[in-house]
Amino acid sequence: MVTASDADFATTVGRLEAATARNFNVAAKVDHAAGAVKIEESLRPTTLLVFGNPTVGTAMMQSSQTFGVDLPLKASVHEDAEGQIQVATASISALAEWHGVDNPSEVERVAGVLAEIAAEAAGSGQ
Repeated sequence: MVTASDADFATTVGRLEAATARNFNVAAKVDHAAGAVKIEESLRPTTLLVFGNPTVGTAMMQSSQTFGVDLPLKASVHEDAEGQIQVATASISALAEWHGVDNPSEVERVAGVLAEIAAEAAGSGQ
């Protein structure tokens, strides 16, 4: 899922951090553009946030242990080729289908939480 932000890159990243920190443990923040600079390449601003919550992860892995390869959850903020700031998250429904998760209510709940986080980061959920 990709959601256009109504703010600049730094503001959107800050909103994403605030939205995730309320209900999740933030495990890592990765600045992909800074990584590109280290190899003397360029990349438009791109930051990945990795976050999790045992309540979410355990329920998904109880249904399908392989789901652990896609946990913790992730969301990214990037500037696209037109200069628009975007918030991206994985499709939990697609991941659940791929892993054979048989817990539709939990999949729906997690998908809803990720959609709320993305909307808040983009400025449409405030």
